[in-house]
Amino acid sequence: MRCKTILKTVALSMGAISALECTAQKQTNFIIILMDDMGYGDINSNGAIGYEMPNVQRMINNGMKFTRYYSPQAVSGASRAGLLTGCYPNRIGISGAPGPNAVTGIHEDEKTIAEVLKPNGYKCAAFGKWHLGHLPQFLPTNNGFDEFYGIPYSNDMWPNHPQYKYPDLPLIEGTETIELNADQTQFTTDFTDRAVEFIDKNKRKPFFLYLAHPMPHVPLFVSDKFKGKSEQGLYGDVMMEIDWSIGQILDKLQKERLDDNTLVIITSDNGPWINYGNHAGSTGGLREAKGTSFEGGQRVPCVMQWVGTIPKGTVCNKLSTSLDLISTFAAIADAQLPDHKIDGVNLLPLLLGDNNANPREFFYYYYNRNSLEAITDGEFKLIFPHHHRSYVGYLPGNDGAPGNVTNNYFQKEKLLFDLRRDPGERENVISQHPKELDKLEKLATQARKDLGDDLTRSKGENVREIGRVK
Repeated sequence: MRCKTILKTVALSMGAISALECTAQKQTNFIIILMDDMGYGDINSNGAIGYEMPNVQRMINNGMKFTRYYSPQAVSGASRAGLLTGCYPNRIGISGAPGPNAVTGIHEDEKTIAEVLKPNGYKCAAFGKWHLGHLPQFLPTNNGFDEFYGIPYSNDMWPNHPQYKYPDLPLIEGTETIELNADQTQFTTDFTDRAVEFIDKNKRKPFFLYLAHPMPHVPLFVSDKFKGKSEQGLYGDVMMEIDWSIGQILDKLQKERLDDNTLVIITSDNGPWINYGNHAGSTGGLREAKGTSFEGGQRVPCVMQWVGTIPKGTVCNKLSTSLDLISTFAAIADAQLPDHKIDGVNLLPLLLGDNNANPREFFYYYYNRNSLEAITDGEFKLIFPHHHRSYVGYLPGNDGAPGNVTNNYFQKEKLLFDLRRDPGERENVISQHPKELDKLEKLATQARKDLGDDLTRSKGENVREIGRVK
């Protein structure tokens, strides 16, 4: 990070921090470790039992844990689009979870984090799951990344799916398929090894590493290193191996003396797929799960570590989202954000300890159509009548088989929840808080004018054809 940026930001926030008294500093490195379908309750400090994640706890002890952190949308592809571009997925025409038959993907005019950082000399790599289009023009190396090694979409989109017929799952290097239906027990290890190699190769230059683990999304696979090690069966084994992966990254940074110059973030793309029972994670008591605009669908774990800059062992209770990462990285790296509109805000003041910085709101849009379903200001949440998936009333499946869900449940009335006291969204307090209701209604009206509220973007229509929401 450049000193002038640090000092300017600190002057605008709470005050001087001794670790930021510097002469010339190297540019800050950035690492995002993204899990797939990891729920809010899947880390020990949020209630997970039956397995230990000491490296996640190590990050919490050395950095900042977020309690109100949201994925951009409650499904994989759209969520990753929001993370990498800082835009609500419906703003840029990304919908749902594109599979092997999709002909659409991230538009060439959108800028990813990698494309924002590269002009400032950053080397950028993506390892693991991509899910923003599998055709060559949509893959990472055509969207700012220097390297890609991974799978183009979810690991269940392969011939062994229990319900649907998919073609062979490609393992891709750059834009070339190098193997079909690779051994998934090695995915966590292989992608981690490539990440460590990338750090070693670029330890003398600024870098951005995007390590997107395909798990704990079903089907679950674990290497022999962790098979049978947990008290939570295969799911716990997988979580232990993911924690091992995080430890490999942290150890490498420490060994190369890069940990005080690297911002490391762990989070998830959406909530858990709970109808898979013992092969699914936990919402930690939040309502519903993946694929819904309730808290269980989009409130996810997030921990950030930046040794010597983020105060140790701190907790951020302010509303924040993966939409904010591109703006935060750009502020730290003195990089130029895209000229077009994005939706993220700069989290740097919060990372430096200013808990009053950057108040914001968050809009929950349905993942298959451009319909505003809910809005929160971080304290209250207003939910509008809408159709949604529901897991309530069905027994989950087990051992890799899914249980049933309702895919078209209709929520008939407006709901207002006080998330400070009721994060599980149990008690509708709409009659008690008319001022909050009016405030959120007005914000929703603005959102509809800005992002729309109709069905014109259903079923993954191509942004090339329908255009960006300005």
